[in-house]
Amino acid sequence: MARRLAVAIVAGLVLAAPASGDNSGKLQDVQARLSAARAKEARLTTQISDVTGQIRSLEGKVGDVSQKLSVLEQDLALHQRRLDRLNALFDFETARLGFLRRQYAKVVRQLNLRMIDIYETRDPTLVDVILESSSFQDALDRLHYLDAIARQDKRISSLVASARDDVHVAREQTKKIRTRVHAETQVISVRTQQQRDVQSQLLASRSSLSGKRGQQKSQLASTREQEKVLISEANALAAEDARIRGQLAAAQGATDSTPSSSGLIWPVNGPVTSPFGYRWGRLHAGIDIGVPYGTPIHAAAAGTVVLAGWTGGYGNYTCIDHGGGLATCYAHQSSFAVSTGAQVSQGQVIGYVGSTGHSFGAHLHFEVRINGNPVDPLGYL
Repeated sequence: MARRLAVAIVAGLVLAAPASGDNSGKLQDVQARLSAARAKEARLTTQISDVTGQIRSLEGKVGDVSQKLSVLEQDLALHQRRLDRLNALFDFETARLGFLRRQYAKVVRQLNLRMIDIYETRDPTLVDVILESSSFQDALDRLHYLDAIARQDKRISSLVASARDDVHVAREQTKKIRTRVHAETQVISVRTQQQRDVQSQLLASRSSLSGKRGQQKSQLASTREQEKVLISEANALAAEDARIRGQLAAAQGATDSTPSSSGLIWPVNGPVTSPFGYRWGRLHAGIDIGVPYGTPIHAAAAGTVVLAGWTGGYGNYTCIDHGGGLATCYAHQSSFAVSTGAQVSQGQVIGYVGSTGHSFGAHLHFEVRINGNPVDPLGYL
């Protein structure tokens, strides 16, 4: 802020300095460009501030979304881990159920074969068992064996069937739990992806705004450099104008102070394309007369040439002292017809119209100065 204030003060001092001739026109242009640069700087500064605020707001939103996303991702990971375990358990129970089903089928098949064998052979009676036994103990053993076989077959069949049924129930329960956990996992997965999409959009917006802010900062830096150049140029023009005033005052002081005996004549015959007066806060210290390139320029009155040479924004510049503090000046000439110190008569050709110095097209910038200060030429022609 202090630097900006200093720049504004310097610019104000420069623009407040008196201007003359085409320097005034150039200073007008410099001031217009400087004002545009200041407006652009203010606009860019506001835009950068707005974009910075948007970036900070987005960063806050990104932080909130990232926190939510982190919780959702942890929840999703836990559900996925649980689902993986349930899938593994379901696969194990499916394999176990298949095994028990095969075992049960095998037991049933063995029982069927035993039933067929018993059916096809004569069922031994108690008398037959006793008669075929070598002793009473052998008979008891045979009867016990037959009963044990029957009981064992029934027990195996019952155990296998029970185990099969238990595994089937457990598998169905696991299937239900797995289905529920899978649904929960899908919901969390969708919510997680939504948060990821929001985060990606916010990050993309922040990246875009950061890039935009970078461009604006670059433009702002360029604008400030342009302001420095314009202020430097304005200072140079002001210094040049002061130097010309000093030269003109010194030259007029050394010449005859007798007033001119006749009024001023038009130096060229053409329309006034830019009048004397203030424009954009700066004084245009003469009038611009639109005439073709190479048109002869005539002395507005008799006098002594006190300045004839290149003068910054004026280009080829001639000033004639007419006595009594009155002088006329002619800028942008393509070439000179007189030199410093020459005595000229009214109407004498002193140069030719051009577009040298700070000029946009051929024309004559004509000034009338009283004691070095510019006045409206139309009041003297």
